[in-house]
This record gives sequence, C-alpha cells and structure tokens, in this order.
Amino acid sequence: MIPPKELRVSKDRKLLTVTFPDHAPFELSAEMLRVLSPSAEVQGHSPEQRVTVPGKRNVAISRIEQVGNYAVRIVFDDFHDTGIFTWDYLRTLGLEKEARWQDYLKELEAKGLSRG
Repeated sequence: MIPPKELRVSKDRKLLTVTFPDHAPFELSAEMLRVLSPSAEVQGHSPEQRVTVPGKRNVAISRIEQVGNYAVRIVFDDFHDTGIFTWDYLRTLGLEKEARWQDYLKELEAKGLSRG
C-alpha cells in the first residue's frame, strides 16, 4: 500500500484529513477514528467480541505517530493509543465512512447508548 501524501490534523484536533496520491482528500472525524479504532480493545479478537464505544462525541486527536512505513498510531485525548491505523484501513474508512458511521449509530441505538 502506498502511504498517504498528507495526513493533517485540524486546528481543533477534531478532524484528520487524509490524502492518498491516487485519491481526493477525505476527512475522518476524531470521534469516528476513536470508535472504529482497529485496536483489540475496540475490535476484540473476533467479531463477537467487538465493543461499541459510546460517549466519544468530544474526543480529539492528541498526536499521530508514524509506525514503520505502513501505518500511524493515533493518540486521543482520552488516552486511547493502542490502535494502529494501516494505510489500507485509513483508505477503507475514507471510502466507506458513511456506511460505517451509519452502522455505528445503529449499534448505539440498539444498545441504548449515546455519543455523549
């Protein structure tokens, strides 16, 4: 996977803009990145163990750390920092963000949880 040519965090730390060389830029909210983190804490070790993370409406990105040539670790202001976002995963989130976000909102509603 080719790395993005740009990763830019907004001044308010609420949006990450990702630009791949072969694609238009897309924005991913800090909230979406946090609740869809690829970490085992969120994803579990199997689909049955996936956790629906509520109450992250106001989460922000504290920093981004390069992980080799294939990913970044996003550190959030709620101290979650175990998700390694590969270039493939960031691209997938960008391309599927509307569907994935709607699925997340449906999960919250079904479980009686809120965005906070």
